[in-house]
Amino acid sequence: MKQPYNTALYYRLSRDDENFGDSVSIETQRTILQQFARDNQFHVVEEYIDDGWSGTNFDRPAFQRMMDDVEEGRINCIITKDLSRFGREHVMMDYYLEFVFPEKKIRYIAVTDNEDTEKGLRDFVPFKNLFNEWFAKDTSRKVKAALRAKFNAGERIFAYAPLGYIRHPEIRNTLMIDEETRWIIEKIFELAFNGAGAGKITRILVDEKVPTAGWLNYQRYGTFAHLFKDAPQEKAYAWTIAQVKSILKDETYIGNSVHNKQTNISYKNKKKVRKPEDEWLRIENTHEAIISKDVFWQVQKQIVNRRRQQKNASTQIFAGLVKCADCGWSMRFGTNNQNKTPYSHFTCSQNGQGLKQCSSHYIRYDTLYAYVLLRVQHWTKEVRKDEEMFLESILKAGDKERAAAMKKHTSELAKAEKRKAEVDKMFAKMYEDRVAERITEYNFNMLSQKYQMEQIELDDKIKMLKEALAENRQTVDDAKKWIAVVKKYSEPTELTAELLNNMIEKIVIHEAIKHDGGFREQKIEIYYRFVGKID
Repeated sequence: MKQPYNTALYYRLSRDDENFGDSVSIETQRTILQQFARDNQFHVVEEYIDDGWSGTNFDRPAFQRMMDDVEEGRINCIITKDLSRFGREHVMMDYYLEFVFPEKKIRYIAVTDNEDTEKGLRDFVPFKNLFNEWFAKDTSRKVKAALRAKFNAGERIFAYAPLGYIRHPEIRNTLMIDEETRWIIEKIFELAFNGAGAGKITRILVDEKVPTAGWLNYQRYGTFAHLFKDAPQEKAYAWTIAQVKSILKDETYIGNSVHNKQTNISYKNKKKVRKPEDEWLRIENTHEAIISKDVFWQVQKQIVNRRRQQKNASTQIFAGLVKCADCGWSMRFGTNNQNKTPYSHFTCSQNGQGLKQCSSHYIRYDTLYAYVLLRVQHWTKEVRKDEEMFLESILKAGDKERAAAMKKHTSELAKAEKRKAEVDKMFAKMYEDRVAERITEYNFNMLSQKYQMEQIELDDKIKMLKEALAENRQTVDDAKKWIAVVKKYSEPTELTAELLNNMIEKIVIHEAIKHDGGFREQKIEIYYRFVGKID
């Protein structure tokens, strides 16, 4: 008796597919495939579901997990409702149907299309895949046009109403003020209007245990359960500065609807890119306002003025250079105005935002300034004293850093060259299949184009890595370059942005260690341009 296939049932639903109702829903797909598997005695190993993923994107999480299981030998049969559920990009479809599945001995069945690789695919399949891709493009265009028409009519399309609002019970795609939560929005704007910045507002919301929008949605509708179920109580009040800033800039709260702020790169690539403000679609007075326009625009002026003040502050000489040693994020500049003598400082940008993703790594601006100036003066003095000895010491200090970089680049180069060999092998296999007429000329040309593009990308990567390795070997030249920079700033008495940016790549701040007696010890690492860490 023939052993049953170890089968994967794969379901996919994109946002655009939702417009076609239950005929393509996940539940409909599951009903069809489970019945088919039972009727034909397929052994179902697992179901794989990509809900909300475009068919033109083959980096879907469940799809990739399924293909990993194929590689590991757990699965030798894949069933979908139709070809389009598997994918809507004809080159990649041909790649799987004509190359991957035959090589891995995978049986593929598209139930409603009546296609089965074991029985042989019909000649029409490549054209159907091409049609499915065209359909995806056409659907994307139609959806965008339909959305724009709705936006112009004053409608809003949203999964969740913004904090302070709920869905209007009678008017479709319209917001109505939520009397239970409007006070949160009013509180945020009142604080901002009276001079509080986003950071201070965030701390107040956390301290006063004001619930977040995500927590309220979880309480009301059960959404975001993966974030809030069994989470500590503090999670309900885990406001972030980013959330507060977003609310303060949102014209929703003055009754406007602003659309078209971002768009997909293409109908195939769903990555979002921000559009210029002059391309935004702004529809005024689409719903009742919570905040008056006078208050809102005054807050916007204060945000701009606060940003301008920070831009003109002394922090600019360190802009982009100061990094947290633990999380790698840039350090945030701030000023303590509560003392009689105000002072500035740096803290990790991932701390103090409610969630506390990292510790403070607090360091005063004047302390950092003094330390960096001292090190710069030290190196300029060393160059003046004995340039040859200085060159030798730099080379010795940088050996460890260079060794680590070379190890990384060598590993990446080996992987790229291995993949290049695999692609070359695929080309040879495809050519043999074409000569033996196991693959059509049409499919051969399509797949050739894809692999040629990958070959070009791999060649570029291999060239880049080889150049990086060569650069790592040119340590003497790099050290001489840095010495030339140091000599340019001989005997500095102060730090400037020009000096720092020419001499230093980054400054890494570690968390301070507090000893008995109040003594505070803190490690600072300076990575210099061309030569890395030499202190």
